[in-house]
Amino acid sequence: MTRQRVIVGMSGGVDSSVAAWLLKDQGFEVVGLFMKNWEDDDSDEYCTSREDLVDAVSAADCIGIDIEAVNFSAEYRERVFQNFLTEYRTGRTPNPDVLCNAEIKFKAFLDHALGMGADWIATGHYARIRRAGNDGGRPGTCELLKAADLSKDQSYFLYRLNQTQLARTLFPLGDWVKRDVRRRALELGLPNHAKPDSTGICFIGERPFREFLMRYLPPSPGPMRTPEGRQVGTHQGLMYYTIGQRHGLGVGGPGEPWYVVGKDLEHNGLVVVQGHDHPALFKDRLRATSASWISGMGPAVGRKYAAKTRYRQSDAPCTLTTAGDECEIAFVEPQRAITPGQSAVLYEGNVCLGGAIIC
Repeated sequence: MTRQRVIVGMSGGVDSSVAAWLLKDQGFEVVGLFMKNWEDDDSDEYCTSREDLVDAVSAADCIGIDIEAVNFSAEYRERVFQNFLTEYRTGRTPNPDVLCNAEIKFKAFLDHALGMGADWIATGHYARIRRAGNDGGRPGTCELLKAADLSKDQSYFLYRLNQTQLARTLFPLGDWVKRDVRRRALELGLPNHAKPDSTGICFIGERPFREFLMRYLPPSPGPMRTPEGRQVGTHQGLMYYTIGQRHGLGVGGPGEPWYVVGKDLEHNGLVVVQGHDHPALFKDRLRATSASWISGMGPAVGRKYAAKTRYRQSDAPCTLTTAGDECEIAFVEPQRAITPGQSAVLYEGNVCLGGAIIC
């Protein structure tokens, strides 16, 4: 019997390495694929692609599988990074990991893997897929579920995947907890078993963010004002700040710390308030656009769901009041620092339904 072929995206990290081992252990024909997606400053201290490739090759050798490398830098710049800059230029705060997953890891990578004769692709993401007819799955669909390890669940970043992408995807770590992944990596003798998790921008790495952004979007100083119009400082450029931000404002004086609550694009003004729990930081509803629903159809309007407006946020009970390409969400309790450009992701229990970009 011919074994099914799985192409595993191997980043050099422990998660994708253990995912590759699990699939080989399950009897698949496994080939690793290392994706290089950033070249602008490949030689500086923040870009670790060469080190990551060495780690991926070492892990593949330890597991006993072949590995190839592919360069998607042009696709990344065109499909992800240009959108990233456009969003910042217009005062929003995008989440590049969401677009990177939809356009690179599960599109460019999927297309390349199919050209390599793949039956499946796989990654080290912490999420699960329930396929049509299995375990109560809805007929004719693949459902994206939260991971068993809720502290590592990455379904938030995957909400833009569609049925075609999910139908070809495996998430071997969906039922694992992170500590067991590291323990298994140690038992297997994987050289990256203790490698820290990456927390930087997708494929660009960990670096001083404002300094990085200034390379592409030069400073545009303007007034920093209270909602009442009192100027309390000067900002360096609206694109360098996000709603709810406290650090880096440069506003001193007595009283509680200052926080960003808004951007006046017309007058290039940054709106700030004092106090972590200032009422201006909270909103009980949001409007979002460019909706992407995993099933291919929008969820039922008027039903009770839960939503996240940031990755690390707890599920917030809500009601979907309108659906379609644009949608509106009303929260039971006001939510802090809802940020234009970020994603509002909707859940029904453990099922990720999809989401949209906050206006």
